[in-house]
Amino acid sequence: MAYPTAPLDRPLRIAFLGTPEFAATCCAHLIDGPHEVVGCVTAPDRPAGRGHKLQPSAVKELAVEHGLPLLQPEKLRAPEFLEAFRAWEADVAIVVAFRMLPEVVWSMPPYGTINLHASLLPQLRGAAPIQRAIMYGLKTTGVTTFALQQAIDTGAVLQSARVSIGPNETAGSLHDRLLESGKKLLASTLNALAEGRLTPTPQEALMPSDPLLEAPKLFRDDCRVNWHATCDRVHDHIRGLNPFPTAWTPGPEGPIKLLSGRPIVGGDASTPGTWRAHAGAVQVRCHDGWYEITALKPPGKRLLSGADWLNGHQGALPEGWNEAIADQS
Repeated sequence: MAYPTAPLDRPLRIAFLGTPEFAATCCAHLIDGPHEVVGCVTAPDRPAGRGHKLQPSAVKELAVEHGLPLLQPEKLRAPEFLEAFRAWEADVAIVVAFRMLPEVVWSMPPYGTINLHASLLPQLRGAAPIQRAIMYGLKTTGVTTFALQQAIDTGAVLQSARVSIGPNETAGSLHDRLLESGKKLLASTLNALAEGRLTPTPQEALMPSDPLLEAPKLFRDDCRVNWHATCDRVHDHIRGLNPFPTAWTPGPEGPIKLLSGRPIVGGDASTPGTWRAHAGAVQVRCHDGWYEITALKPPGKRLLSGADWLNGHQGALPEGWNEAIADQS
């Protein structure tokens, strides 16, 4: 994709494609900026809640609020969608948290399509970069803008910004901080494009010496805690899946969701996965120590602190607890 090498004499015309709140926040930041958002593309309304009423996406709500043209195609290759999208005469498209685009869409604007990804590409390509960054135990991640191409998350890097990861940070808090960095990075990238100083860097030139980490979509089995891992890895796993989709472990009455805890390296050795009540707290044995659970949600119950859960059982594990768990494993 060839970008301007001299400043443009007008604001950029931007088509925005996205669906969830993360995308809507980015779009709102662009609407408030110097360039013109000429239309939004988002998912069709979907049934949600107990009544299964059709619910608009966060991007649709934003577009309606600002009176922006809106498209909600079921099929991105549909002629009527392509015709309407082309009629916006956008200079560039921005895509944030949207489904995969066919080439006929992402290549349509003269300056192509720019994607925002919540990692420092080429690391953590895939659908779950925020959760996976913490689950891998990384100390740093970031946000990247890149030129979209057909292979997912592989286009040339345009700009990036680093974000540190705290030792007890959750995916929820990291998400919020990456969103703040990401919306500013999008604005910076568009400004650089309009000023004729945007220089793409092929991802092949940015490959790390360490193994490349991937961030594929998370499935249920990915969220199960492996108690044979070290305490630190268990901690990374649990906080990386908080608040969504949430780590879990088998329980006598069904899966128990685990929201937070802290490692306690060392102590009496037991088989990994063994639970105990110790000093008013509930702990589970890992490879190199015990992990104290500070927040959990038993099946069909509300979220509880580890201490409250234990108090509900008179300060001790229910009789036969570990044997029942072993039968579920």
